[in-house]
Amino acid sequence: MKHELTLRGINFVSQKEVPLIYKGIRVDVAYRLDLLVEDMVIVEIKSTDRLTDVNLAQIISYLKLKDLRLGYLINFNVKFFKNGIKRVVNNFEEE
Repeated sequence: MKHELTLRGINFVSQKEVPLIYKGIRVDVAYRLDLLVEDMVIVEIKSTDRLTDVNLAQIISYLKLKDLRLGYLINFNVKFFKNGIKRVVNNFEEE
């Protein structure tokens, strides 16, 4: 995935460290994002039988911590790649 982004000239950071402040204490490397694309989109990569609520909660937490709106949870352990992509939006309210 990183190679493909590079070939297309898309800026990204791999294993981006995310700090956390908990009760006044700063933890410099609380989490690591798989990919942060163009400083706007978080991509979390999995290879599992199925995506779970825990996987979803993980990316939602990352979006909140980075104050970002859009993320993708990608599972490579599927027969058809399109079936392994889940779009996640932070603070999305349906009308």
